[in-house]
Amino acid sequence: MLSALQGEKVTIYFLDGSCLSDGVLEKADEKFIRYKTEYQIHYVPVSSVRSVALETKERQRPRMGFGQ
Repeated sequence: MLSALQGEKVTIYFLDGSCLSDGVLEKADEKFIRYKTEYQIHYVPVSSVRSVALETKERQRPRMGFGQ
């Protein structure tokens, strides 16, 4: 399943609640995920991953202030 996301910009969420974002999933096999950010290459064990999110559309920010 993760092999379909190779080359995509994803966010990885971990079991402990932390996450990795702003990087590209380079390679995934049954034991490890290779994840590259601008400054680092991470080798993440699949057993520590809770979910992987792919952003398909940028969210619009809510308007601030008063308007009609």
